[in-house]
Amino acid sequence: MKAMIFAAGLGTRLKPITDTLPKALVPVGGKPLIEHVARKLKASGIDEAVVNVHHIADKVEAWVGEQDVMKMEVSDERKMLLETGGAVLHARRYLEGCGHFLIHNVDIMSNADLKWLEGQVRDDALATLLVSRRPTKRFFLFHPGTMRLAGWHNAGTGDSIMADESLKVEDCKAYGFSGIHVMSDKVFGLMDEYVAEKGLPVDPEVGVKFPVRDFYLWAAMRAPIYGVVAEGLELLDVGKLDALAPAEEFIKTNVI
Repeated sequence: MKAMIFAAGLGTRLKPITDTLPKALVPVGGKPLIEHVARKLKASGIDEAVVNVHHIADKVEAWVGEQDVMKMEVSDERKMLLETGGAVLHARRYLEGCGHFLIHNVDIMSNADLKWLEGQVRDDALATLLVSRRPTKRFFLFHPGTMRLAGWHNAGTGDSIMADESLKVEDCKAYGFSGIHVMSDKVFGLMDEYVAEKGLPVDPEVGVKFPVRDFYLWAAMRAPIYGVVAEGLELLDVGKLDALAPAEEFIKTNVI
């Protein structure tokens, strides 16, 4: 299985560090965030990844060229940040034909067992989302019996988007998303349909911009998207300044 590391973000919550350094290269424990993720992928049996780049892209690209953790390709988003869904579609040439690929946010540290997650992927799954019971205001909603994706809910604002309109928010199981998920490469055909149906503007050279959350909620009634609950998941979002010190402690006691 291949992987994609989302590393193109602007890292605005990490300013002023990210004024001169891309988020992917922010150091924790003497290593950049992207290296921690790459080593976790490698330890899980994944030896090939694609990394998307945008903000201070040259520095990330240089690191990719110098690293010796695994084979890596660069998906160039210099001209426009494509968001998470558009990023996957733009990286199609690296991922199509591999069967399944794992996506991992560059600013997520966790004790997630990625090999175990791979074993939870059902044969019919378009995507498999690693979720958990954790403090958050934003939840993916799942059918209580099948754990198929049914919607999304923001408990802070009360906003919700239901993929399965036969269900209400209170009918569903609500879990926080980890930023780690596995996609079938069949996703690309459905992404093409999504872009066409929504009439999203496509630049032949640059790509098309859309969030993967919106795509998943559209696709959920067309193909199975499942949630997998990771019991005992310890997860740290290192995309903000006040998380850097906890991240230093986290890596001392966790295989991330």
